[in-house]
Amino acid sequence: MVIKTILDTDLYKFTTSYAYIKLFPYAWGTFTFKDRDETEYTEGFLEALKSEIHNLSLVSLRKEELEYMFSHCRFLPRIYWEWLSSFRFDPDKIEVCLDEQHHLHIEVTDYLYKVTLYEVPLLAIVSEIKNQFLNRVPDKESILAKLAGKVELSNEHHMPFSEFGTRRRFSFDVHDIVVAYLKEHARYCTGTSNCYLAMKYDMRPMGTHPHEWFMFHGAQFGYKHANYMALENWVNVYDGDLGTALSDTYTSDSFLSNFSRKQAKLFDGVRCDSGNEFEFIDRLTARYKELGINPQTKTIIFSNALDFEKALHIFDYCKDKINCSFGIGTNLTNDTGYHPSNIVMKLSRCKMNVNQEWRECVKLSDDMGKHMGSNAEVEACLYELRLK
Repeated sequence: MVIKTILDTDLYKFTTSYAYIKLFPYAWGTFTFKDRDETEYTEGFLEALKSEIHNLSLVSLRKEELEYMFSHCRFLPRIYWEWLSSFRFDPDKIEVCLDEQHHLHIEVTDYLYKVTLYEVPLLAIVSEIKNQFLNRVPDKESILAKLAGKVELSNEHHMPFSEFGTRRRFSFDVHDIVVAYLKEHARYCTGTSNCYLAMKYDMRPMGTHPHEWFMFHGAQFGYKHANYMALENWVNVYDGDLGTALSDTYTSDSFLSNFSRKQAKLFDGVRCDSGNEFEFIDRLTARYKELGINPQTKTIIFSNALDFEKALHIFDYCKDKINCSFGIGTNLTNDTGYHPSNIVMKLSRCKMNVNQEWRECVKLSDDMGKHMGSNAEVEACLYELRLK
């Protein structure tokens, strides 16, 4: 089995699941897989994937895991973990096939508080099985040698980072090796997004909210108000906990124009996941100053396909301007010498209840070519936001 525990996922999946339960318990959604490299998969891969999807149904939250998560995540009530202990992944909800070009298609539809939990495990499964079928064998010594250089750079420059690499990791075993090394040697590693490995290695589980939370609000309430409403509703659920605001679901221009003084003061900082990081630093610090807030009391978390050398350049640029940290994923858990999978699963449609018609979800980006959604809906979004 690739996924042996329901905690082998990112913390934000649980925080987002609970937010849906709290505010939108009747809402439905569909998550859709996309391979940006348009990989051609084999029938053998498809059968192996279907086998692992069946295995997902055997995964559940164990009692010791429930106690760990309850004691380490004060922002989630015990009743959520007790509900999760009864949750099971349902293979019948997962539609999977290869098209005529052998491109992989995966869709999952269910209540939003359930369907959000499928994303990260399915991506991790696809990545690991793909490497198996390509007969890729990781060299542990090489992985650790490269990792040592990254950790040394962080230690030397006092550069904080967290491990964010579950979804596109090479394999669980490589992920486990990496986190074990970070625990022992990385003095400025602030934690891991993977809840199981956080528990195993006594590290802090890290995460807040994802693009899907904003995409849902955009589809249901309009793109112009999506950023503001998504942040307001996050505060309504978490009351100031998990206070890093994601900035780029509908471009950072739109985010910064909607970023109110109340939200800027309440949220600890902002996550930058696309675009030019150096320009974003200047624009965000200017916005904080415009709102009468000292930027040096806030933090930017950068998470846009970073390596440690680029992170260090950003870290140096932030000095005396704003605090910063880094969420580094693939460069930690899939730096094996092989080309890592460039795969995502995003919320593609949603509805507030079973009687409502489906509404398409879109995501804009500060990186060209990364918009998600139909051309027509992306154009409509750009027009509403006065970006086109």
